[in-house]
Amino acid sequence: MILPVVAVIISYLLGSVSFSVVLAKGLKGIDIRQHGSGNAGATNTLRVLGKGPAILVLGLDVIKGIVSVWLGHWLGGGNPWTASLCGIAAIIGHNWPLYFRFRGGKGIATTIGVMATLFFLPSLYAGIIAILSIVFTRYVSLGSLIFVLLTPIFLVAISGELGPYFWMSLLICVFAFWRHRTNIDKLVHGKENKLGSKGGDRVV
Repeated sequence: MILPVVAVIISYLLGSVSFSVVLAKGLKGIDIRQHGSGNAGATNTLRVLGKGPAILVLGLDVIKGIVSVWLGHWLGGGNPWTASLCGIAAIIGHNWPLYFRFRGGKGIATTIGVMATLFFLPSLYAGIIAILSIVFTRYVSLGSLIFVLLTPIFLVAISGELGPYFWMSLLICVFAFWRHRTNIDKLVHGKENKLGSKGGDRVV
C-alpha cells in the first residue's frame, strides 16, 4: 500500500515541474505567466518564445505523463488504478505546481502523455481528429477539448469495457473542460486566440 502512495506523490511532484516557466526564465529571464495568455503551457510558449522552445516544452510535458504512468505500473504492481491515479496526479501537478505557487497550465500535453501510454489506439484516433480540427480552425483549445472528449468514447468503442481506464479518461475529460471554461466562453463568442496569434488576455 505504501509504494502506490509514494508513486502518486512522486507523480505529482514530477508534474509540478513547469518546463515553460523554467525555459522562459532561463532564456529570457521572464515569468511566462506574465506574458501572452498567462498560461504556463506549450501554446503560450509558442506565442512568447517561438517554435523551438514550444516544441521542447510540449515534448517534456508529454514525457511527464508517460513517466508518471509507468511509475504507477512499476510501483503499483501493474494495478491499473495506481497507474491511472499517477497519471491524474501528474496532470494536477502541471495545473497546480508545488514549485511555482500552484499557478500552472491546463494540462493537455501531460494528458496526452498519460492517455497515450494507458490506451494508445483510442488516444491516437482522437488525436488525429483533434489535430485536423486545429489545422482547419487554428483553435488549439478546441482541438484539446475534442481530444479529451473523444478518447473515452473511442476507448469504450474499442474495448467495450467500463473499467478503471474509462473512468479515469472520463474524469480527465471533465477536468479539462472545467480548466478550459474561459476558452469555451471565448470560443462561443468568437474571441478565442488562434494558433500563431501574438496576443492574449493575461490570466490572473
